[in-house]
Amino acid sequence: MGQTLRDVLRDRRGDDWLIGLSSQDFWQQLATLTPVFAAHGASCFGAGVLIAETDSLQFLVACLAAWAEGCVVVLANPRWGQQERQQITDMVAPEWNAPLASGLGAYPCQVPGTKPGQILIPTGGSSGHIKFAVHTWETLLASVEGFCAHFGVERVNSYCVLPLFHVSGFMQVLRVLASGGQLAIQPYGDLKRGEQLGLPPGGYLSLVPTQLQDLLGLGDEVIHWLRSFRAVLLGGGPAGRSLLDQARAAQIPVALTYGMTETAAQVATLLPKEFLAGHRSSGKPLPHVRITILDDRGRPLPPGEVGRVTVQGRSLALGYLGRGGGEHGLVVGSAHPTVQSATAILATDDMGYFDDLGYLHLVGRSSTKIITGGENVFPEDVEAALLTLDGVRDVCVVGLPCDRWGQQLCALVVMATPARLQDLSGLLNPLVAAYKRPKQWILVSALPRTPQGKLSRPQALALAQRILGIER
Repeated sequence: MGQTLRDVLRDRRGDDWLIGLSSQDFWQQLATLTPVFAAHGASCFGAGVLIAETDSLQFLVACLAAWAEGCVVVLANPRWGQQERQQITDMVAPEWNAPLASGLGAYPCQVPGTKPGQILIPTGGSSGHIKFAVHTWETLLASVEGFCAHFGVERVNSYCVLPLFHVSGFMQVLRVLASGGQLAIQPYGDLKRGEQLGLPPGGYLSLVPTQLQDLLGLGDEVIHWLRSFRAVLLGGGPAGRSLLDQARAAQIPVALTYGMTETAAQVATLLPKEFLAGHRSSGKPLPHVRITILDDRGRPLPPGEVGRVTVQGRSLALGYLGRGGGEHGLVVGSAHPTVQSATAILATDDMGYFDDLGYLHLVGRSSTKIITGGENVFPEDVEAALLTLDGVRDVCVVGLPCDRWGQQLCALVVMATPARLQDLSGLLNPLVAAYKRPKQWILVSALPRTPQGKLSRPQALALAQRILGIER
């Protein structure tokens, strides 16, 4: 698989590789738009293209054409609200009113400190602001190769219901393209309604825990369909014990995964046969990475001892673009590096340990990050939006345990006009993405704070659990 993206697109030209979308339309549009992006890429060093496209086919065409022609590609959620779009504008200055082709969500932008052919994939940061992990074809291809080696396959067929601008969706595209497989793309809502596409048996389905829970509740026909996959990759957040027990009882070939945007998705995965035998870890590291558990002084820990999970390997992002860096400690040569270091190390937010057999077990996170339905949410981000609303004096957003979502957002709010608490949800909707909107709202007279006046999130969480009658 040592080809460039341009080589892959040339060699696969005309292939019927898409299911649920028209492969013929893809190749026709690619041929039409490639000269457009080639001209843009040649217009200046590091010419950027921001992709914020809701149509899956147009996303694929715009992203792959721009990337193959040397543009710096910035992936964005087309449903980001005003708050998120302003952050993007501040970072890369997209020309929102001048798309590179009529009706296409691809906009010229300025990406400082990058090199042609780099791709920026959105992630969160400890400050609650959007960041971008800077990847290349080489870093992402290393992840593809590690995936194929771990599962012992040469050709990957994948069924994608996850957002293509996420690393979890985008890596499915690259695994299929690079390995010569087929890709089924479908909105998750259509799948939930029973509209299954005809991917060849033995493929890979990627889900977050909430989606698997939904599908298991749809009856025997869907369960039989789930069993047809080589693996149902499950990641994006913690899965509850009851869900995993239900999946095992139904003989679903679940593969529990661990990875993130900075690592180009999976770096550890539990194989389905291990899951069905009763294992409940994140599996063993993929062959393209080295995972180490370190203590608070940076010393490796023996099996069974909990410490910070660190990752080293060829799939690591080169660095970050965005305010304040990333939530992880990616050790690289500069703030916006353009050369991957062979010794780059990612110190994650995750705490975990290896058992005596080499399986990775995660026990929690060291940051305030909340994971709900597979989406990373930083409470400071939601709090900042809420504090812009009239009547909100103080607010704290916490993550409550939830079997369905992993965690659900709960906002504790101090208001000048208590009667307006019920209006906050509607007022917040246009400001933030849907997954950042609290599902629980609690009116309080004051928020718990430390003697230094800082917000005490552990005490706020305990307060919310006590008010709602949730056992800790």
